Amino acid sequence: MKRNDIIDFKALEKELQAALTADEKYKRENAAKLRAVEQRVASYEEFRGIVLASHLKPLEQKDKIGGKRTVPWNCHTIQGRPSQDETTEISPEKTLLQPETSAEFYRDWRRYLRSGPERYEALLHLGGPKLGRLFQMDVGFGLLGEMLMALADHVRPADRCVVLGILRSLASTGRFTLNLSLMSHVEKESCRSLFQKLQAMGTPSLEGRGLGEQPGGLQEEESLLQELLRLYHVD
Repeated sequence: MKRNDIIDFKALEKELQAALTADEKYKRENAAKLRAVEQRVASYEEFRGIVLASHLKPLEQKDKIGGKRTVPWNCHTIQGRPSQDETTEISPEKTLLQPETSAEFYRDWRRYLRSGPERYEALLHLGGPKLGRLFQMDVGFGLLGEMLMALADHVRPADRCVVLGILRSLASTGRFTLNLSLMSHVEKESCRSLFQKLQAMGTPSLEGRGLGEQPGGLQEEESLLQELLRLYHVD
């Protein structure tokens, strides 16, 4: 057997575990969304709270007051007691996102990328095609809005083409229309602001040009922008 033909079982196991985790998260949050719809919750905040708390489990009899608690009630919100991998110093290489699955992206996005500039640079680093592959099935609840806010707050004229590619890839992900409708008011306003900035960035390059002198690349960008305005329901 050639060296290139040797199977890396550890890598396969890691990839399988990540896929199972992502699938479990997808099913859990989807079930929570359906419960929230059936309950006819009164507000978006209540709907969001139900989905974000979908990982919590009811307390058992032994967990009631007075019992000895050996396991934290909410492992996602432990404060003051970071796990071993959370206390490990992050090297500069890890500040750039290099996920292979949507679960790895979600983990790194939450754990390592806390500021807007970090998230923006990470999205540019991955680019539209990679993001499209990672979230082919679905963008996790709340994640679409956070991505759009990072892009809106930090978009630069030089990145216009890349950002348009990212928006096109996100629009092709599973259940995009549903995730778009579930964004908060603030997230929707950020989305609108992002497209306003992208439209303004395309205008200066046309000044001083004749009607027939618009570059082909820019024409393609403008056509893509008009398509995205429709997909993202921006007036």
